[in-house]
Amino acid sequence: MNRIDTEVTGGCQCGAVRYRATAMLDNSHLCHCRMCQKATGNIFSALVAAPDDALTWTRGRPSVWKSSEKVERGFCANCGTPLFFHHVENGRTNLMIGTLDDPSAFPPHSNICTENMVAWFDTITEIENTGATENNGAAWAAAIKASNNQHPDHDTATWEVKARED
Repeated sequence: MNRIDTEVTGGCQCGAVRYRATAMLDNSHLCHCRMCQKATGNIFSALVAAPDDALTWTRGRPSVWKSSEKVERGFCANCGTPLFFHHVENGRTNLMIGTLDDPSAFPPHSNICTENMVAWFDTITEIENTGATENNGAAWAAAIKASNNQHPDHDTATWEVKARED
């Protein structure tokens, strides 16, 4: 696994937790293990690692849940965004690619833990693409835009985090 000297930033949906990495590893992948499926509420986790010595939390701190003796999973306690998978012994933190400010920078290179891959995974690229939200629900898109609490895809000097409503 090669180390790539680059700077990336990312964070959770509400902006309460932000990070910066000054290096990444070339291990971008889709993990289909059952733990990742449950942790993300999806059929896989899209992950890419930052060496622990290159990763800093620039706003807030993630909450951590130990999903096994060897693995910690980080998330935002305010909005619930899954942020990372961290094997406690290998010196790297696998960040959820979707939490990067530029998720397109790290396309997955492999599928792992495929014994849990859903049977229809290979058909995803064949399903109908209905286009942009604005083309299929202009009123819905406008309502979301007008009330959007999502942090922008870049660092901000300040950000008012909307507290979770219980």
